[in-house]
Amino acid sequence: MYIMLKDKTKLVIWPVYLDGTKSRGEGRILSMKDAVNKGIIAHEFLAYCLAMTYQFLVRVGVSPEKLRFRQHMKDEMAHYAADCWDAEISSDRFGWVEVVGIADRTDYDLKAHAKQSEKELNVYVSYDTPRKVEKFLIKPDMGVLGPIFKGKAGKVANALKALKSGDFSGDVIEVTVDGEKININKDSVKFETITEEIHGENIIPHVIEPSFGIDRITYALLEHSYFEEETKEKADDEEEGKRIVLRLPPEVAPVQAAVLPLLSREELVKPGMEIVNKLKKSGILVGFDDSGTIGRRYRRNDEIGTPYSITVDYQTLEDGTVTIRDRDTMKQVRAPIDDIENNVYALIYRRKSFEDAGKGI
Repeated sequence: MYIMLKDKTKLVIWPVYLDGTKSRGEGRILSMKDAVNKGIIAHEFLAYCLAMTYQFLVRVGVSPEKLRFRQHMKDEMAHYAADCWDAEISSDRFGWVEVVGIADRTDYDLKAHAKQSEKELNVYVSYDTPRKVEKFLIKPDMGVLGPIFKGKAGKVANALKALKSGDFSGDVIEVTVDGEKININKDSVKFETITEEIHGENIIPHVIEPSFGIDRITYALLEHSYFEEETKEKADDEEEGKRIVLRLPPEVAPVQAAVLPLLSREELVKPGMEIVNKLKKSGILVGFDDSGTIGRRYRRNDEIGTPYSITVDYQTLEDGTVTIRDRDTMKQVRAPIDDIENNVYALIYRRKSFEDAGKGI
């Protein structure tokens, strides 16, 4: 089946046909909790992984409307998996593409490692309240087994202790030691049922495997962020106001702020470089561009996804303010240099509104 998350707590679910295609019609809206309770998603932690994967992909720039999760059908499920979901992203060029696989591998991995390494790979989990349980014990008589099996006696005894009450019947008990089947007379062991107070148990942890295809994700977010649009803002000698803009989320943009002196003159370049250094010290990925007209520089930064362009002009020399331009809306505000690094940092990482970045111009 398919699900499309509305946010990290709710999902829309569609059944799928046997050929794997989605059925038509409206989906059902469920909470993640209900999806787990109804057995649609195997358990809470798997649902958590789906929700966190959704949150990550949307946060880096994947369009929520082009993102879905597809559950593996029984005939394609890996032999070790109890449940498996693929995050799929819609691409204009390639259609729906798997970018993340999230598999519940149960305890298969650690059991396999324990078998090969002959090391216990379990963890002790304490109970909140001790429990009383009846325990069936098999006690091998080493005085009998020792002379018969000599060096193998210890392995034979361990094989006997691992048996349960329903594992044998009759007067002969059969165990396998080092691939060899061995028959043991029932008189060589003693049986006992005891009541124990249990304070916890050893369990083999299950493995959840989220596997991310970073190259596919990168391609998808570039495709989902790429726009060609007409605009009233023209770049210098453009006959028509058209621009290419890469609307990457500010926190993942390779250049988060560009400092642009209005002219490549020392009196404007110097304060521009001071702003660059202040932004770098705050951990902001910053570029400096004084080549060509300001309109062309805006366009270049729109194309590479720079969310904020900071223009140093002659008013800067008078009152210590700069122009901050927003990539997506092309709006501009005037803001002081003194706190420019904190101002831009808040725009990028704290979702500060652009209008609050300074007074409108």
